[in-house]
Amino acid sequence: MSMNFQERLRPVPAQAKFELAGWHVWCGSMTRDEEGTYYLFYSRWPERAGFDAWVTHSEIAYAVADHPLGPFHHVDTVWSCRDGEASWDGDVVHNPAILRQGNRYYLYYMGTHGPDCALDQPVDEATWWAYRNNQRIGVAVADHPTGPWTRTASPVLDVSLREWDGLMTSNPTVCEMADGRILMMYKGVAEGPPPKGGAVNAGIALADHPLGPFHKQPDPTVSNPTNDWAVEDPYIWRQGEGYYALMKDFQGYFTKSERGSVALFESPDGLSWRPSRHVLAFDLQIPWVNQATQPVTRLERPQLWFDESGKPAVLLCAVLEREGSRTYNVQIPLGGD
Repeated sequence: MSMNFQERLRPVPAQAKFELAGWHVWCGSMTRDEEGTYYLFYSRWPERAGFDAWVTHSEIAYAVADHPLGPFHHVDTVWSCRDGEASWDGDVVHNPAILRQGNRYYLYYMGTHGPDCALDQPVDEATWWAYRNNQRIGVAVADHPTGPWTRTASPVLDVSLREWDGLMTSNPTVCEMADGRILMMYKGVAEGPPPKGGAVNAGIALADHPLGPFHKQPDPTVSNPTNDWAVEDPYIWRQGEGYYALMKDFQGYFTKSERGSVALFESPDGLSWRPSRHVLAFDLQIPWVNQATQPVTRLERPQLWFDESGKPAVLLCAVLEREGSRTYNVQIPLGGD
């Protein structure tokens, strides 16, 4: 199995950019209903709170379009807090990843909680890290992308104390395996010195059903031997006889390119992973139609949408053009077999 993902990227039309006045937009995971409407699930938080407030103020919302490249129009938040009750995901939700199986939709996400934070006041370091370290992975289910959504009472993937993911879990991505099981890859952080803890790696968990229970593989799947902060923001899919994953290469170790570029990994079984022969999936730049290619500060949270033949047709990414700018989601057309 071999794939050159970079060769699949096509120029991006102007309408394939979803931004929202007054809000930072991040993540971005897309599905379609039976009537042909496209739904973009995304994270958002008030722009005035600053970019780093994704940790403390994010919610999940959705937008709709008649075409996978947009233009998308915001509709509503997916859900609000759990009626003010203290809960593991009662304050913040982030990292949406949508899976359709049969006639049901499963929305995986990161949830967390922490001390009250005012929008217009800086968050102190201890509070910021408390929210980050309380992150866990959850899942909700609905019969239609508009809901209503039913969330599980507990995380679908919690931490495992004294293991490699003993501090927090986030960045869920799932796909259906050849045998019908659900394969999840996720970001885990080990326990370690405060405030940020130990090593950041990617791992695997398996379940017979989208709602779990998920059973973790004992060791990290992808680690960087030269730096504790290895990869994050994975996206996995099955294609042909194997499995592929896009991941943010935090240090540029795997891609041998710039810090934060995205690497392509491959696996014959979904369990053991290695860098692809064409490991650089893409750098931090957007090839706009009728414009020069635009360098950006961040291009991450990769997700794919597949056409009716099962081919990757759209790459969705979160964009920060420069420090201090408003963020948005971009839908990049893909070509190739």
